[in-house]
Amino acid sequence: MKSSNHRSRRAATAVALGSVLALTATACGDDGSGGAGDKGDEGSGKGSITFWDNNGGVRTDVWKQIIADFEKKYPDIEVKYVGVPAAGIQSKYDTAIQGGGLPDVGGLATSMLAEVAAQGALEPLDGRLSKSSLNGKLNDNFLQGVKAAGTDGKTYTVPTSANNGTLWYRTDLFKAAGLDEPSTWTNFYKAADKLTDTDKNKFGYTIRGGEGSIAQALDAMYGQSGITSFWNGDKTTVNDPKNVAALKKYTDLYKKDTPSADVNNDFTKMVAQWDNGTIGMLSHNLGSYQDHLKALGEGKFKGIPNPTLDDGSRVQVSNPVDGLAMFKSGTNKAAAWKFIEFAASHESNSKWNESAGQVPANKEAAQDAWVQKSEPTKLAAEALGGNTKIVQLPYYLPDWNTISKSDNEANFQKVLLGKTSAKSFLDTLAEQLNAAQGDWKENH
Repeated sequence: MKSSNHRSRRAATAVALGSVLALTATACGDDGSGGAGDKGDEGSGKGSITFWDNNGGVRTDVWKQIIADFEKKYPDIEVKYVGVPAAGIQSKYDTAIQGGGLPDVGGLATSMLAEVAAQGALEPLDGRLSKSSLNGKLNDNFLQGVKAAGTDGKTYTVPTSANNGTLWYRTDLFKAAGLDEPSTWTNFYKAADKLTDTDKNKFGYTIRGGEGSIAQALDAMYGQSGITSFWNGDKTTVNDPKNVAALKKYTDLYKKDTPSADVNNDFTKMVAQWDNGTIGMLSHNLGSYQDHLKALGEGKFKGIPNPTLDDGSRVQVSNPVDGLAMFKSGTNKAAAWKFIEFAASHESNSKWNESAGQVPANKEAAQDAWVQKSEPTKLAAEALGGNTKIVQLPYYLPDWNTISKSDNEANFQKVLLGKTSAKSFLDTLAEQLNAAQGDWKENH
């Protein structure tokens, strides 16, 4: 039943999208209003361009610094900055694709790249990148993530940064218990058990059971199973027996080595609970570093990439890669490309990522002093730039966000509560993903 619902929703989306594109092509034509049907122009490389920041408010200050630096280097180009809050960027792009008014350059994460690319709004950047000073200087895993997220294997954004899954642990509690760093899954489970004393409200781990739980569970599964691809042909590997066993071991931690409140905790509640309690470990990402520093102080905690297998090999699922896209409708693509190149160059990329506390896409920026001083970021950069095997999540599927969030978060809670088995949960997830992949293949 679930699969047919997905198919009918996809069919409706396809019809609506076809109508939108037809209307856009008719209504916008080449009047410069910036809809998806416009072809744009290279322009003179001078004049003004518009840039949409996809995390407006949060990253406005650093972008204004980069824009000032750019305009100093290119005084004949003016960048008009528009800050769009992260929660509203998808709908703003969709509205502009339908009705006109797209920017020349826009911030775009791989988690929503497919939907924008599928509507024909983006300019492929492979040719420009191959001739650019950026060629060979961008993180290969990030570039692969961008290509995997598109609809046709082309590069639709120049990657600028990525977050990474991070296992935060209380160094003070580990030291007192005589435990080794939880850098392997074996050490992780040993620590989760040893640091738990439910009578004293002490727990080894906090598990994410509320909103956003699926991606974290997938990371734990693939990290333990060592399976390095999300697909085997057109069938997903999520319900491979190795993944089933890994998920069962992980979810069995609930209430045994974790607080019972975890079943409803999203990342905000989970982070607050870890910062204010006596819990040994927390899986989140680099973004919560400042929260931990403020609550616990230096020397009480450490952040490392997700654990490895006992042989030292690391497998993790992809995190969304943030990047800069050029829109087809732009009438000054030469100037737009200069801005993208500048923003992704060593100095600018380093400045932006230091402000955000994320991993730079520019390989030279990833070697800068601030990265080396920030141990969690340094370790994440090494993991993402080294031999880590990245399982690319299928961001290109139109239903990915629905399947991996609203459709299955309640089902995951049933696994934690013992009302559904790990196998049953993953079989249902696999059925939905295989149907979505089949529909996607039919249309491509």
